[in-house]
Amino acid sequence: MYPLIRFAKEMIKFRRAPRLAPLGTHVSDHICWPWDLDPWIELNNGRTLTLFDLGRIPMASRMGLIGQLRAQGWGITVAGSSVRYRRRVRAFQRFRMTSRVIGWDARFVYIEQAMWRGTDCCNHALLRTAVTSAEGIVPPQRVLDLLQASHQPPPLPAWVEAWIAAEQTRPWPPELPPDAQAALTR
Repeated sequence: MYPLIRFAKEMIKFRRAPRLAPLGTHVSDHICWPWDLDPWIELNNGRTLTLFDLGRIPMASRMGLIGQLRAQGWGITVAGSSVRYRRRVRAFQRFRMTSRVIGWDARFVYIEQAMWRGTDCCNHALLRTAVTSAEGIVPPQRVLDLLQASHQPPPLPAWVEAWIAAEQTRPWPPELPPDAQAALTR
């Protein structure tokens, strides 16, 4: 189930926080609750992605994006992600989440998020996100113009560029093995 109460708490908590620049970092504190756990009594990998919403959406709100989305009738979506899991987060452990835009291109905004316990990074995510309208993807520069934040995109780190290049070689739709094709047609 989506953590609606936690989401509402984060939105209320940061509703009066200082405005965040497009490349600023949003920092939030969280607890790993029992309903976030997998059978090994640690933060579930899928739940990690859901909890990243609790950093990403308040970050967007602090930038003024949520108001513009409502005004324009737009939405936001995740169009791709890559996550590294390196340290366990156990029940009732507190962790700090960092969320920041690291750059954009003609179509997508790239966001970096991480969960930290002290100076130990537990996991790290790169997300390809987009603002969407009824016509499709809204160019990031148009969004920045509405936010009155006309920044030039910073150069993306080499590892992000390499991920983008690798994603372009990935087939879509995915190739199905013969046994899977048979299962899908039943």
